[in-house]
Amino acid sequence: MENKKPYGTVLIKASQILDYLAEHPDTSLQEIAQGVSMTSSTTLKILDTLLLIGYVNKNQEKNYRLGGKLVRYANKNIEQIDLVERTLPYLENLQQIIDETIHLGVLDNNEILYVNKLESKNQTIRMSSKIGITRPLYCSAMGKAVLAQFTAEQYQHYIESSPLVPFTEYTITNPLKLKKEIQEVKEKQVAFDDEEVEKDIFCIGTSLVHEGQIIGAFSVSMPKYRLDEEGKDQIIQAILKTKQEIEKTL
Repeated sequence: MENKKPYGTVLIKASQILDYLAEHPDTSLQEIAQGVSMTSSTTLKILDTLLLIGYVNKNQEKNYRLGGKLVRYANKNIEQIDLVERTLPYLENLQQIIDETIHLGVLDNNEILYVNKLESKNQTIRMSSKIGITRPLYCSAMGKAVLAQFTAEQYQHYIESSPLVPFTEYTITNPLKLKKEIQEVKEKQVAFDDEEVEKDIFCIGTSLVHEGQIIGAFSVSMPKYRLDEEGKDQIIQAILKTKQEIEKTL
């Protein structure tokens, strides 16, 4: 069989850059060029084109990340893109206050789908999560926050149809214990993932609701050793303030 040569090698190079950005969001030109083994000038020319067509975004620090247009193609759901764009200024502001990893998610088939991730700026330990992955509702901070917005009937159906499988020794697998925790989430408006999905990782999440409808959720994640009670309270207050600001825009 004859091997066909690809048409337009620049497309292959562009694909390499997009693949790199998918794994390394908020990356500088020099880091991208080194990561894909291209010259800075070639990388810049391709990035400029990707910026022009919306496949890549560039922030004020001149770092690059995947653009909303690609997420639109991937998810085929404009509402998710709208949520990402509407919440981004508020989540960026939240990150400036706490400098930890922030995730934005939406409810998708009884799971939380990650649609945005903001890496911490000055922390050496990074979260392994990626845009596009999913997490169960019963053991993730965003998931529990969403569960707290379910009606009694929706919650009961979820419990009956979703096995509470342990990810770590700390995962809640007892339905009665989970129900009690979800009630506390209803009262406090924040939910916790205390090493339930991943060892040594603590997450604090809250839901985003508009006119009684669950729009999404966001969370702050960090290594557990970095968290003390005073810091935890500060993060909770910052999250609740951000939640209020975002929900006003919805």
